[in-house]
Amino acid sequence: MHENRNKKTEAAICRFGMELIMRKSGILLPIASLPSPYGIGCFSREAYDFVDRLKEAGQSCWQILPLGPTSYGDSPYQSFSTFAGNPYFIDPEDLIQRGWISRVQCAGYDFGSDETNIDYGKMYESRFLLLKSAYENSRIREDEEFWRFVRENDFWLEDYALYMAVKDSFGGASWVLWHEDIKLRKPEALATYGRRLEDEVCFYKFQQYMFRLQWKKLKDYANRRGISIIGDIPIYVALDSSDAWANPELFQFDENCIPTAVAGCPPDSFSATGQLWGNPLYRWDYHKKTGYHWWMKRLESCYLQYDMVRIDHFRGFDAYYSIPNGEPTAQKGVWEEGPGYDFFETMKKELGEKEIIAEDLGFLTPSVKELVKRTGYPGMKVLQFAFDSREESDYLPHNYTPNCVVYTGTHDNDTVLGWYKALNDADRKLCDEYLNLFHCKDRKDSDGLIAWEFIRAVMASVAFLAMVPMQDYLGLGALARINTPSTIGNNWKWRMKKGDFTKELAEKIRGLTELYGRL
Repeated sequence: MHENRNKKTEAAICRFGMELIMRKSGILLPIASLPSPYGIGCFSREAYDFVDRLKEAGQSCWQILPLGPTSYGDSPYQSFSTFAGNPYFIDPEDLIQRGWISRVQCAGYDFGSDETNIDYGKMYESRFLLLKSAYENSRIREDEEFWRFVRENDFWLEDYALYMAVKDSFGGASWVLWHEDIKLRKPEALATYGRRLEDEVCFYKFQQYMFRLQWKKLKDYANRRGISIIGDIPIYVALDSSDAWANPELFQFDENCIPTAVAGCPPDSFSATGQLWGNPLYRWDYHKKTGYHWWMKRLESCYLQYDMVRIDHFRGFDAYYSIPNGEPTAQKGVWEEGPGYDFFETMKKELGEKEIIAEDLGFLTPSVKELVKRTGYPGMKVLQFAFDSREESDYLPHNYTPNCVVYTGTHDNDTVLGWYKALNDADRKLCDEYLNLFHCKDRKDSDGLIAWEFIRAVMASVAFLAMVPMQDYLGLGALARINTPSTIGNNWKWRMKKGDFTKELAEKIRGLTELYGRL
């Protein structure tokens, strides 16, 4: 028995250079996609149940999406603050237990009736009313722990709370449309609005306090169960954010705080006009002069919330695509030099060695590849990207090295099943041959088998970390897709139904995890 356990332990460790790397696996599921009776996933009992299932399934990691408060379009990658948390994730049950709201009150709000779909309109109309009622009953101003939290986070919280309160007073308009005195943060205006909106400002601080309390409790529980949290940090911040309003010197703005250039991606085979994201671009020369102070605070905050961080659009640190503000498409953009390795060298000196996943997907220049290699951070492999019958692909598992993280798909991909059914004949033939899917075709449960063969391929690969979206374990089709890039209106809505992650499914996942040395 002891000898067998040692063999399994040895199988779970791969050697990369002179370094030993433990083979691990995990599940990708956004907080918002958890089941709950309150219209959106939150830090509720169901989140703790999910952690328990991860443990039963032998998983080591839970990957989530950015936790920030979402703006119009509901994308977690366009947040009102890079430091703040989404108030939708605050668990009403906790507020009930504290006596700040009643169960009858909660039942009186309409959070939507579809357990597999988030209705953000109803969330916006109801959730803040519920939270405001809890705030008014909380007597939070008498709580010394609350004021300690406010003091410890004053470097971002004061600006964020004031920003949101002022934004509300202007009917939700972005700061670029505010009156000039408060838009440009003139001291008299800041003082006047602060006094006038003092209670609203405190309300927004209360939201962040409750968010941080509940998230810390959930994360600590996951860590005690042996589950690491993988977070996600977008390289850019939203223009409509307290970050841009409070720190205009960090961005490429003119004297009126209007962006001179914005972020995006150039035209390619997927988009003839490119992608116009619209995020403000950084003044990297200024950041370097300050020792990347703001960025170090941002990353430090991330590692208070997560154990490992995936940096989105990692290539932007090598070179970023700059589009003149006002252009209708991304066609007239140019590549500009980013901070390069100097940024990560500073980070390692300031914060120490941290676990990072470099999102290095798409077309990569030699300099981007060199930056990833020099940092030593694992890059990403997505199995769905592997099956292009026209050419050999780095995403085919036999081309992997151990220092990478492999996914069946990400939040930006269709589910495996939805993607597979939409393949052209040539690519599907390559996929069938590579994964030996022919034996699945005549089975009644062929859809589920196809998804499991993809999962088997990533688990069997040499990648030290294999991540699988929950939808693929559930064998769901295209309706369970979380996001379709460059589209709006039908994204970030999918939710897992209560009871879907069964003990039987956890046992099946555990068996595969043990088989491939990732337990």
